[in-house]
Amino acid sequence: MGKFFLYVFVSMLVIWSLDSVNINKIFKKNKVLQATIFYFLLGISLIYLVTNFLFDIFTSIKFV
Repeated sequence: MGKFFLYVFVSMLVIWSLDSVNINKIFKKNKVLQATIFYFLLGISLIYLVTNFLFDIFTSIKFV
């Protein structure tokens, strides 16, 4: 149950932080679909990695 709340917290944090990135300057013109898919996959990957990292740390120090 603790990992679920950690996922929710990290999801909000990642979405908030990705909002600051200007993806229009990174991708080519007229590649909106590819940019959207990349942005989505990047967000999902970051959420997964950060949540598992924090959960492993909390578990190793017996916090959760």
